[in-house]
Parts: sequence; structure tokens; C-alpha cells
Amino acid sequence: MAIYLGILLFAFITASIAIVPYIDLLYRLRFLNRAPIHPATPLEDTEFSALSQKDQWKIGTPIGGGVLIIVLVSLLFYLLFPMLIKFGVYITSVFPRRPQLNVIFFTFISFGLVGLYDDLIKVFHLAPRSDWKIKTAFEIIFSLLSAYLIRTTLHVGMVYFPLLGILHLGWLYIPVAGAIIFFFCRAMDITDGMDGLSSGLLIICLMAFWAISVSILDTVLSTFIALWIGSLLAFLYFNIYPARIWLGNAGSLSFGATLAVTGLLLGKISVLFLIGGIFALEAFMHYSQRLSYLLFKRRLFPVTPLHYYLESQGWSEPKIVQRLWLVGIILDFVGLWLATA
Repeated sequence: MAIYLGILLFAFITASIAIVPYIDLLYRLRFLNRAPIHPATPLEDTEFSALSQKDQWKIGTPIGGGVLIIVLVSLLFYLLFPMLIKFGVYITSVFPRRPQLNVIFFTFISFGLVGLYDDLIKVFHLAPRSDWKIKTAFEIIFSLLSAYLIRTTLHVGMVYFPLLGILHLGWLYIPVAGAIIFFFCRAMDITDGMDGLSSGLLIICLMAFWAISVSILDTVLSTFIALWIGSLLAFLYFNIYPARIWLGNAGSLSFGATLAVTGLLLGKISVLFLIGGIFALEAFMHYSQRLSYLLFKRRLFPVTPLHYYLESQGWSEPKIVQRLWLVGIILDFVGLWLATA
């Protein structure tokens, strides 16, 4: 465990050194948030107009923190992991090492590129916003490709449910796992709407999965998560209210999808929905609202997702973020308990 803590601290220090000049670079490149928040349905226009007026001061905040984290974690892993082997650290993993790394970094980087594409469109108006269809298509394709790699290279075809047992899916694992990856990719993107909310919740989720990966002696996954948490902690310092930098879609899409893949690699699909319960609830509210509007032209909630609903009820942004972090911590403990049941 001491090695992993050292890796986490090294990632934290490296990211802390890099992030201030990176923020300055984003300002020089004019890579800034330029648009107010948008409602899930036209029925929420009145409420969102009030929220947008309240958050006008956030326009001009740099986005792109996710790109820095993706680059740092990828580089640090490929620098540090061979050194662990060279210095005689005993490397163990549940799966063959190279295929496991291929799955992790394919998801981590490919979804980051899709999100970066969307960030560039929004910031520099490179294409009509109807281009969201292209983004969605790539998200679906990469979700299925990640699931395909898990099924074919790691030979995973079953899921475990606490207290119920193992369910063998065979090739049905690919669409099921693909749907889970896509869901969490979108869920984190939806949750990433308040300063520090999604990044703080992600750290909380990763702490649980880090504990599980260390307990099963998966050196590959434990090292990756340690680097990821360390970089996120440095980012969170500048992302809490009032934020000096945001993740951007590059970070939210990549991190949501990779969180799902982490749960899949650990064999904890059901626990994933509990540990990542806030992400799941935010997405459920958002898409339930949209479905209700499409089918009945009615809304189920005054405003979605959850964090904007709470804000519309008069809660301050820091209060919302802190309360949801606390709920996330409780869900973490419950998820860890079930994971070991």
C-alpha cells in the first residue's frame, strides 16, 4: 500500500506544478466557457433562465482540465510502471497485463478525444450544435469497442450480483457492458454542472474501487487509479467553488466511461451503480424528464438534473456540492460492504 500512496502523492505534486501554467495557457488560447447552461426540455426554460442569470459570472472560466489529467496520468503511468518492474516490485493482476492496459487506456483516451472534439465545437463554434449526433455516435461506438475488448481479450462474459450469485452472459456481455459504459459516460457529463461536483464525486468513487483493486492484488489497476486520484486531487483544489478551471467534456466523457470500465474490470457491475449512485441518479432524472416531454409534453420534475433542481429550490451551490459529496461517501461505504459480502 505504501507504494501506491507514494504514486498518488507523486501524481498530486506533478499535477499541482503543472496546473497553474496550464490554466494560464488556456486563457491565452481563449479556451473558455462561452455558453450559459441549457435546459433538458423547453418546459424548463423559465427556471433555467433564472439559473443562467445567476451563473453569468461563470462565463469565461477555462475548460480543459480533463485534457491535462488524461495526458498526465497516461505519461506518468508509462514512466512509472516500468520502473516498478525494474526495481523488483512484484506485479500481479487479475487479467493479462497488456490486454488490460489496452482496455483501460483505449477508453481513457478515445472518450477524451470525443469530448475534446465537442469542447472545440462549443468554444470556437467550428460546427453547428446539431453535430451532437456525431458525438453520440462515437460514444456508442467506443462504448461497444471497449466492451468488445473486455469480452474478447480479457474473456469476461459474466457478472456477479451480491447475495444472488453469478450470471453468465456470453456474447450478450458486449451490449450490456457497452450500455453501462455509455450510461456512465453520459451520467458524468450531466453531473458536471457545478464547481467541484463531478470531480469530487469521482474521487469518492475511485477511492472505493482503489480499495477493492488493492485487496485483490491488481497492481495494474491499483497504479492507474492511484495516479488518477492524485491528479484529480490537484485539479479539485482549483475546481471547487468558485472554480478557476473546469473539466470540459474531454474529462467528463473520458472519466465517466473509464469509471464504468474500472467497475467492469473489478467484476462489480451492481456495486458500480451504488458507488456511482449520484451519477446514476443525475442521469436518471435528466433522461426521465426528456422522455416524459417527448411522450406526453409534460415534465416530471420542475428542473433537472438533481443539482439544478436543488439550486432552483434555493440551495446554494457550495451547499449542494457538499451534501452530494456526503451522500456519495455513504454510498461508497455501502458499496464496499456489498462488494465484500
